[in-house]
Amino acid sequence: MKNKAIVKKILMGKFKGKTLKLPSMETTRSSKAIVLESFFNTIQFDIIDASFVEVFSGSGSIGLEALSRGASHILFMEKDREALKVLKQNISQTDPSSCQVFAGDSFLNITEVIKTLKKRAEDVYFYIDPPFSIREGMEDIYEKMIQLIESIPPELVKLIIIEHMSGLEIPKEIGPFEVVKSKKFGNTTLTYLNVII
Repeated sequence: MKNKAIVKKILMGKFKGKTLKLPSMETTRSSKAIVLESFFNTIQFDIIDASFVEVFSGSGSIGLEALSRGASHILFMEKDREALKVLKQNISQTDPSSCQVFAGDSFLNITEVIKTLKKRAEDVYFYIDPPFSIREGMEDIYEKMIQLIESIPPELVKLIIIEHMSGLEIPKEIGPFEVVKSKKFGNTTLTYLNVII
């Protein structure tokens, strides 16, 4: 019997109800609906006309939800081949002209993404959802993520959001950014960072 495709739907906005495919759970981990709802309730109207970067995007469900709710330009960063295929299929159901995919290692591609963002005079939201460090080969993922955040020019940033294991202690300050709030959902926590004033 063929495995039933795993899917999720866009919750709100102009693409509400569109079905998004999800890549294999072995290679990516989909954000829980409760986490997504809380996040979008927090930034609901602020993302209108903003740019949105989804680092480690998997299916692209967060970036496409942002697009559906009025963000103007979404940049997706994904390395896994299988996930990239699914991501491109999902984008094709929405508004591909507002989306850009950066395939390959996010830690290397961040330089290219920053160059692209500098050409657009918009507030940028960075949603960073790395694989949990308990996965094989991912032991140093959080150290690398912190270096990636430090490399983002503060003048581009409206908000940085990290989705991470609840057991992980995020430093109060990372480069020019500081933690402004954290919200826990069982094993998953959302931590919000903003520019230090």
